[in-house]
Amino acid sequence: MSEAPELEGLEALAAEHALGVLTGAERAEAEVRMARDPVFAAQVDAWRIRLAPLVDGVTPVAPPAGLWERIARRLPANDNPRAVRRLRFWRAAAMGGFGLAAASLAAVVVVANRPPTVIQAPPAQPGPLLNASLMPQAGGVQPLFVAAYDPQRKALIVTSLVPPGTDPLHVHQLWLIPGDGKPRSLGMVEPGTSRAMPMPETLDRMVSEGAELAVSVEPPGGSTDPQGPSGPIAARGALGRI
Repeated sequence: MSEAPELEGLEALAAEHALGVLTGAERAEAEVRMARDPVFAAQVDAWRIRLAPLVDGVTPVAPPAGLWERIARRLPANDNPRAVRRLRFWRAAAMGGFGLAAASLAAVVVVANRPPTVIQAPPAQPGPLLNASLMPQAGGVQPLFVAAYDPQRKALIVTSLVPPGTDPLHVHQLWLIPGDGKPRSLGMVEPGTSRAMPMPETLDRMVSEGAELAVSVEPPGGSTDPQGPSGPIAARGALGRI
């Protein structure tokens, strides 16, 4: 039987997050990265789907008192928490067959004192994916900006199609205009770049089909008007289902 391949970098982090063996601080860091990086979030989802069958039919059992202390004393790398965590993960992956892997995974669940079901399929999407093409207000057939909103991860990804260096004396500020018509600033978008914007709860509930996105041309630092754009609107578009 061949050994399980070694994963590196973000792929290893995605697998460990899906397995549920990260520390609290590492898990929080991974959740932030998922909100900002759709590629990494997709890797985590893929690992969750891949690992979910391993726990089917495994009945949780209560561990004997002092079990983890006895295991920790026997580990040769018990002075290196990250090495211990990787050892648990790859031993589970290399034990051969879903049956032994499921048993090992159940041991991890018991040892870590986590809820019985740690590995779950991704939850159902809370709403449809939305996108918008922000068309120039001065006329034109090509959008100046495009945006996509993922309600599951509560993140808006905005791409500027404006060539870099077009107007070095001004900045582009993105606004959300919900049903009440009051603009809410989402931040700056650099020309020729893409930006992922995690949405706080106060704004996330305003993002819906038909809500508008707009980009204004502002002085460095953004709008001088606390109520909305202080400069002209360069592009505008409504969010719709993909």
